[in-house]
Amino acid sequence: MTKSKLFLSLLMAGAVVSSASAQSLKDAQAAIEAEQYDKAKGILQNLVQKKAKDGVNYFYLGQVHLINDKVDSAAIVFNEGLTNSPKEQLNNVGLGIVDLEKGNATAAEQKFAAATSSLGKKDYLPLYFVGRAYIDAPKPDYTKAIEYLTQAKSKNAKDALIPVALGDAYVGLNESSQAYVNYRDALNIDENLIKAKVAQAVITRRAQAYDVALEQLTALAEEYPTFGPIYRELAETQLQFAKRLPNETDEQKATYETEIAKAVTSYKKYLEVTGDNSIDARVRYADFLVFGQEYAELKTVAQQLENAPGVDAKVYRYLGYIAFNQDEDYQKAVGYFDKLFAESDTSRLIDYDYLFSGLSYIQTGNVEKGLANLKTALAKNPEMMPEIGTAGMIAYGEGKYDVASGIFNIPASQKGTDYFYEANFFLGDSNFRAGVAKKEKGEDPAKEFDTALKAFDIIIKSNDQKVNEEYLARALYLTGYVNISLDNVNPEEADQCKGLFVPAFTQLVQVLKDKEAGGAAITDVEKSYLVDAHNYIGYYQITQEQYDAAMESFQNTVKLSPEDEFANAYIEYLES
Repeated sequence: MTKSKLFLSLLMAGAVVSSASAQSLKDAQAAIEAEQYDKAKGILQNLVQKKAKDGVNYFYLGQVHLINDKVDSAAIVFNEGLTNSPKEQLNNVGLGIVDLEKGNATAAEQKFAAATSSLGKKDYLPLYFVGRAYIDAPKPDYTKAIEYLTQAKSKNAKDALIPVALGDAYVGLNESSQAYVNYRDALNIDENLIKAKVAQAVITRRAQAYDVALEQLTALAEEYPTFGPIYRELAETQLQFAKRLPNETDEQKATYETEIAKAVTSYKKYLEVTGDNSIDARVRYADFLVFGQEYAELKTVAQQLENAPGVDAKVYRYLGYIAFNQDEDYQKAVGYFDKLFAESDTSRLIDYDYLFSGLSYIQTGNVEKGLANLKTALAKNPEMMPEIGTAGMIAYGEGKYDVASGIFNIPASQKGTDYFYEANFFLGDSNFRAGVAKKEKGEDPAKEFDTALKAFDIIIKSNDQKVNEEYLARALYLTGYVNISLDNVNPEEADQCKGLFVPAFTQLVQVLKDKEAGGAAITDVEKSYLVDAHNYIGYYQITQEQYDAAMESFQNTVKLSPEDEFANAYIEYLES
């Protein structure tokens, strides 16, 4: 399941109502509209048994399976519908939707074309549902959606759901004014269509005017307290608002947690109003909690689902997330993720699956597999970058420099992103430290040192002022030290010293000199950089018998650090 599919499942949840007496297709459609999906499923299952030749019942039953993220079950039902009613084109549309869910857009287009090529004058539903499919697909195509929906509208201008769908498509294209016009048209057709009123509030949310959206949705909830989808939209809005809050200081974290708690409360209210306690509904609730990263509540829900009969393989996702984030039991997390990956189609796996499985594998020593999954997570969603960077910093802080290097290499290869230069600095730093550790053990550090120099060179050659202010001096300093390790810095073999470190240290001295000339004070750390730079430059100058220049270098050291033993010893040597 892709992230967009996860988000869709959060936007469309369901409920069970005890053995309802209503058993018509119209009642099933009303239940779907109210997001009482389990009630709708019960009605439709009864209808396909009693009216096996009525193909439309199969289509709506398949739709419910899709909402519950049971794509294979939906395909089975659509095929049964075609077998029992070959002329009902809606089930061909359904199979096209299955193709979209699995990422096969070409096959979907072929089925949609076949389903809509020879429709009757007033037969508009296949067109409507193809348009709806392109809106709700993991990779939406809003332009195609509008094409099909416009055709549907030309055949039936009185179905209010068509302008609602058109409004949704225009929202997807960020054309809010067109979306609003279509929602208004839907209300002109049916003034009691609450779905259109809710959609108007969602436009405001899309503009990130969360306070206005919350006010509108709260007012709708007061006016229509028994319409469950309003509470789901409230939960979604509160969650999206919370996710955009800063979450660094204790005060900020407290505010964030308060807003997340509001979202969870609204979702629980949604379940209460729709009367649902089914396994499918709890799975959808768990999806919502995953998206909100509300792991404490997720743990409670997942433990209820773990041994439920016939539960979706997604339960291993929840258990894996909990094992990683709550319990920090990485071996157990790996076990759950292995089950999730083994029992799920790859199209159903989301970015967080690859992120947390990757981090779990790394924690348990399978670094190669872990890094591969982190790369997949980033490919699926570029917003995973901060999470990956944080993982690199944790490994770096723990002294696992080889692991940190592997992690930093992922964002360090993403030129043009906000993390490119920072990642390259820490990629270089991690490799420098890993190389030093190798050298101390008598192993060859050439690979690590080469990687470090290439990463630092990206910083050094940058024209970005902010990057230069943050990382240039450090990159030059460490470049010098890498080259010291590669050079022959041994007083007993002074003539063998190549001075590989001199260019970086010379540039470092100039950079910090320019900083002071510009009126900025250098830090104590930068002073320590200069001390080392002057000392090593002075040492090399002695090897080249440049004694006056060496004396000047060591005197520069003493100006910064009068008690420096290295500089004072060489000054005494040069004066003797």
